[in-house]
Amino acid sequence: MSAATETTRGAFDWTRVLREARRFGVERFRPGQRELIEAVLAGRDAIGVLPTGGGKSLCYQLPALLLPKPTVVVSPLLALVQDQVAHLDAWRLESSRLDSSLSAAEERHNETEIRTGISPLIYVTPERLQTEDCLALLRRNGVSRLVVDEAHCVSEWGHDFRPAYLGIAEAARRLGSPPILAVTATATAETTRDLAAQLRMQSPLLVRPGLARPNLAFRVVRTVNDDRKREALRAVLAAEPGAGIVYAATIAVAEEIHAWLAGEGVSVGLYHGKRPMHAREETQRRFMAGELRVMVATKAFGLGVDKPDVRFVAHWTFPDSLESYAQEAGRAGRDSKPAQAVLLFRLEDRRIQSYFLGTRYPRPAECQRLCAVLPQIASPLAPDTLADAAQMPVRRLRVVLEHLERDGVVRVRDDEITVVSPRETPRSLAEVVASYTRRRAGDRARLDAMMRYAERLECRAAQLLRYFGEPAAACGACDVCTASGGAS
Repeated sequence: MSAATETTRGAFDWTRVLREARRFGVERFRPGQRELIEAVLAGRDAIGVLPTGGGKSLCYQLPALLLPKPTVVVSPLLALVQDQVAHLDAWRLESSRLDSSLSAAEERHNETEIRTGISPLIYVTPERLQTEDCLALLRRNGVSRLVVDEAHCVSEWGHDFRPAYLGIAEAARRLGSPPILAVTATATAETTRDLAAQLRMQSPLLVRPGLARPNLAFRVVRTVNDDRKREALRAVLAAEPGAGIVYAATIAVAEEIHAWLAGEGVSVGLYHGKRPMHAREETQRRFMAGELRVMVATKAFGLGVDKPDVRFVAHWTFPDSLESYAQEAGRAGRDSKPAQAVLLFRLEDRRIQSYFLGTRYPRPAECQRLCAVLPQIASPLAPDTLADAAQMPVRRLRVVLEHLERDGVVRVRDDEITVVSPRETPRSLAEVVASYTRRRAGDRARLDAMMRYAERLECRAAQLLRYFGEPAAACGACDVCTASGGAS
């Protein structure tokens, strides 16, 4: 669509919108962007499910320059916020952020900018948005639009449920109920319905231009052991001279792959959550600059990483869900040139993800014992006293309490446990405990879907699209399609 055509559509001044868009280096909109920008400018609640690399951030950054009051963006990852703020700085666009990575002086400076209304864009973490000081600061000048980035984290059925997101709806009410834009790269129909309900959105516009990536060829390579995986990865590296990402399920495996590739003479970096921050940042910088050909990483790497020329993404171990896989694999070929997503499939690897899923939530029996004891707490208790009452080892009790505190129903301070008042939390203890059973079942179902994708001899792209509720046809490029002459 030409720029001239864009200016004649809709009731908005698209000449001005396009003029502002050029400040971001944008000449024309990608699928779904125009609809979401229009919804933001019209003050309508909206959900955008745009594929990785589909330009989600533009859908709120651009309208923020045209709205009368600031746009507040709730984002889950500091690295993601830092990356977006760095881009805005490069474009000479004002923004502020409030998060735990700031020094006291930086935080005071940013708070001053927010008070004076300099910044049209304000980034906060979901945890910071819950605080009285943050809400009071944001209310000072008002909020035109509240944006929830990585919005699948809101939903119990998203692949990365994050309890702090449950407080966003109440925070929005206290900010004067501004319209909400929720954006994510992957979400099933069930997930979008749930996040709309959790955020209390009013008849939200759903914009879903489609996850199809014709330039991305999906392959599954069956292996029987790590030697065969190494052979398969060597073949990928030999066939594709460009940059790539290799995902591993654990830190130990990532470190093993990194050492092996370095020994093979590959220019390779290592990224996982236990490496020092400065080491991670330097490794990411070198990969983005083209100084490293391959990044070996856990799922900690990727969100907000805008490297368009990644030619392949290989999964050494299959991830926990098709949501995770679609998002991680989608980091290949963001420049629309041919790229490939390769899953090195070994049936026994299911045990790794099954173990993670088994430890993700407290066990039902533990929760039942705590539910019988916690409501009787009239004053703060020490962990050993509560452990005795709940007939549970102290070490295990601390693990369970971490979950309950993250979900906002208990508070642990100075090694004393207090049940949070119902007035202070959106969900009761019983509701939180019941959600663990539902989430555990949902996680198992998603892992089963991931297994079916790997095992079923059906077009890989069609399987992914069907899972996300989109029209599906054989892609003609995946391993199944090419083995069957282009049809599956």
